[in-house]
Amino acid sequence: MINQALLDAVERIAHKAGDAIMNIYAQDFSIEEKEDKSPLTEADQAAHHIIVRGLKALPVQLPILSEEDMEGFTGVDDEGRYWLVDPLDGTKEFIKRNGEFTVNIALIENGKPVLGVVTAPALGTAYVAAEGVGAFRIDKDGQRHAIRVAGKPTSGAAWRVVGSRSHPSPELAVWLEKLGKHEMLSMGSSLKLCLVAEGRADVYPRLGPTCLWDTGAAHAVLLEAGGRIETLNGTPLNYSNPHEKLNPFFLVWGFK
Repeated sequence: MINQALLDAVERIAHKAGDAIMNIYAQDFSIEEKEDKSPLTEADQAAHHIIVRGLKALPVQLPILSEEDMEGFTGVDDEGRYWLVDPLDGTKEFIKRNGEFTVNIALIENGKPVLGVVTAPALGTAYVAAEGVGAFRIDKDGQRHAIRVAGKPTSGAAWRVVGSRSHPSPELAVWLEKLGKHEMLSMGSSLKLCLVAEGRADVYPRLGPTCLWDTGAAHAVLLEAGGRIETLNGTPLNYSNPHEKLNPFFLVWGFK
């Protein structure tokens, strides 16, 4: 099932969702508040409907878990597969109009992300990967570049640490002190994981709340690029229990 054709089809779906987001981004848009106090815009909803419609039109029908329709998720299929979708990751960045928001679509199989598409419609950039196919960055002009993590920094070199633009935490300061010599890069949404995947950062410590759909697609890109995500107890980040929506705190490393 996992091949270049499927990856290309999912990428097209994500770009269609991104086009809808950008149409709204160019206008005045309404902002609502969810029960958890996180923001919701009409762009989230528009992208959700496009993605769900596109995934349902694919040859193989799988359950879909989207941030914008958690109740509609029927559970994993008999082979442990499902689509994991964040129609607009980085809604706060969208509202700030800084461009650092993404469309995230991942295929999960037995708890592991095996295909991922991350598009950044305002930046004109996309990151795509599938197990056995590879990991790639696609530029504004459509040029496709194979990407790879940088590897562990040499002794004495500063760690390039990517952090959240909207979610700083006191715990992060403590962790960074233990890490030692470092330089900080700020970025919004799932683009943080993509920076590690393409070798522009070495580590991303996430010591704050995230949900499965925030990480799934970029996690697939990172894995194919040679990186890893571990929880604080050293186990790989896993998606096998989609009814548990919150991820544990985790560390993204640009090496195995």
